[in-house]
Amino acid sequence: MAPPLLVDLSKLDLGRVVMTIDEIRRYNPHRYEMEQLTGVIHLDAAAGQIVAYKDVRPDEFWVRGHIPGRPLLPGVLMIEAAAQMSSLYYKKVQEDPRFLGFGGVDGVKFRGQVAPGDRLILLGRAVEIRSRRAVFDTQGVVADRLVFEARITGMPI
Repeated sequence: MAPPLLVDLSKLDLGRVVMTIDEIRRYNPHRYEMEQLTGVIHLDAAAGQIVAYKDVRPDEFWVRGHIPGRPLLPGVLMIEAAAQMSSLYYKKVQEDPRFLGFGGVDGVKFRGQVAPGDRLILLGRAVEIRSRRAVFDTQGVVADRLVFEARITGMPI
């Protein structure tokens, strides 16, 4: 049985973008093929929540080779997108210019597929924020279906 969502999406306007790709780039250094966020829908520092999204395009670098004839977004890229969302939250809320690098990934479960044309909605909840580490629970949703969950630990470097 899938866990409840970290953020109640029915209470959000999923069409309202609060951070565009240009603002995301002010916080995250990822570019070109490694840029995994398209926009942010919701950021509530008081509640420790962030909701972002990735529009999965048919021209992305992995499409041709990750299951030819039936391309699927690799799970590692789902986790990378969630990590980039977590880093964005940390840097914006903490006003910390340091890079938030991977420190660990725990409790990963893949529950569905993500394909070109899908919008992967990423949900994050800050579990612990300290000067030396940040921990986030994250989930990915496509069309009201939970497709992954993971706890991500980042370390400012």
